[in-house]
Amino acid sequence: MPESNVTHFQPTGRGGQNPGVHAYSPSSSSSTHSGGTIESIRPAARPGTDDGELDRCSTHHSLGPDMPVEPISSVIDVPDEVYDRIPPHRKLVIVLLLSFCSFLAPISSTSVLAATPEVAAEYSTTGAIINLVNALYMLFMGLSPIFWGPLSQVYGRRIVTITTAIGFLACSIGTALSPNLGAFFVFRLLTAFEGTSFILVGASVIGDIYRPTERGTATGWFMSGTLVGPALGPFIGGIIVTYTSWRVIFWLQTGLAGVAAVGSYFLLPETIYHKRIDDLVGYSGTAKVKVMLGLINPWRVIRLYEYPNLFLTGLSSSSLVWNMYSLLTPIRYVLNPRYNLTTPMQGGLFYLAPGCGYLVGTFIGGRYADYVVKKYIKKRGIRIPEDRMYSALPFMGIIIPGCVLIYGWSVEKDVGGIPLTVIVLFLQGVAQLFCFPSLNTYCLDVMPGRGAEVIAGNYALRYLFACAGTAVVLPAINGIGVGWFSTISALFVFTGTVCAFVSIKRGREWRQKVDAKRKRRATRKILEEKNSDLTTDDNIQQNGDGIMGSPDDSIRREPLTTLEAQEKKEEV
Repeated sequence: MPESNVTHFQPTGRGGQNPGVHAYSPSSSSSTHSGGTIESIRPAARPGTDDGELDRCSTHHSLGPDMPVEPISSVIDVPDEVYDRIPPHRKLVIVLLLSFCSFLAPISSTSVLAATPEVAAEYSTTGAIINLVNALYMLFMGLSPIFWGPLSQVYGRRIVTITTAIGFLACSIGTALSPNLGAFFVFRLLTAFEGTSFILVGASVIGDIYRPTERGTATGWFMSGTLVGPALGPFIGGIIVTYTSWRVIFWLQTGLAGVAAVGSYFLLPETIYHKRIDDLVGYSGTAKVKVMLGLINPWRVIRLYEYPNLFLTGLSSSSLVWNMYSLLTPIRYVLNPRYNLTTPMQGGLFYLAPGCGYLVGTFIGGRYADYVVKKYIKKRGIRIPEDRMYSALPFMGIIIPGCVLIYGWSVEKDVGGIPLTVIVLFLQGVAQLFCFPSLNTYCLDVMPGRGAEVIAGNYALRYLFACAGTAVVLPAINGIGVGWFSTISALFVFTGTVCAFVSIKRGREWRQKVDAKRKRRATRKILEEKNSDLTTDDNIQQNGDGIMGSPDDSIRREPLTTLEAQEKKEEV
């Protein structure tokens, strides 16, 4: 087992007052870790705590006038007993609630696909404009995680979930009542911005309450909502549009959003172990505001791509989401004329094939990911986060590209008919549930303590590619045909597999190198500030000595610690 480098900070508050920071003993609790450089978080004692309230730890591991609130290491060691704060039956309730909530934004992204001609006719516009709105919906799904991720780290999961559930409910009502295209446009985009927080916070909550060896199974159940939603959306939308107004789609969405808001308020506890706002005890006034703005700055999420393994894993996830939306978006346009289908409901039936695949994959995909983790722990004697992604490689590299190629060229050449199309859509749906739990859980495992920000960056990248896929798929199919476009998608998924494999082989090394660079950068900044303050104090002292006629006014003190000396000390 690698040795943990435990860092303890006891900073002095401004004005020389100690803000009540606690130093924690390295032996105060057991912990789970993933190897590499580690900063430990130890739970503060909370005598008399009620069993119904979850303990939180205020670490102050980075607090103080000269200490960076930004963590230096990519790994924060979380005590193992943290995962026992909630009984198993309540964890199950939370996962089911979060899976339901995560169902909402994705189903909203595709439910209107079956109603595109009807919505276009309502607002006297074209299907291309409505499809543009759908593509921008995906864009806002990609942008919102970089805002909600840092906020959930600072203020907690519960408040963000309840706030966005209420916002999603209000925007759903606005969409249903939209009197013109402009209002429809705005409320749809706001719905996307609010709804994606369910997906992000849900994944973070799973990281809060489940051990790394259990997260794959829980993530599989959670992901069923996010993946079944896009598949069922067009089917439900097709039924509604066939028999009634397209606005009923959004009234149904409003009802589901109301259930999510009520359920979140009554069933979701605060699960985060350490709120970043607890790090601000020693700050006040302008300094506190400045640090808070830094904590909620979306750039924190983007900056995580300094780690090459996170960027490559993001590309792997993006290839899967690109494939999913580029398959689902054009079904009515591609398959209805190919098989002489005449109603939206008939076209919507094809969405049941991948949807059923996602459901079947829920039962086994996450469990298989956890099995692979335990297998490599037994083999190595230590858990390395990258090992989890081995479970996704055969499905990403062989099964999904194969299914996509068969689907594209069988439709292009009119071979196999409806049965072959349904089979390959089903199989690629199953395969995706072997991939997503592995990639999502890796994001939670690789940087404990910053899981929400890591998963936020991953979702941001994947939904940007979903936006691109939604926008280009119809023009591309019209230009080069469904066969060649499916070939491009298959190659992208295979490239994502290569990215995941490279991350497995080099990820740990990359993390350690970036951690070392971040540590040097933070140390340099701290020492420069200290030396700057010391120089200022010396100047004031010299001026005072000159006035008083001090005999030592020609003597200048050297800085307490130079940067070069500190770096040499670290190298030793």
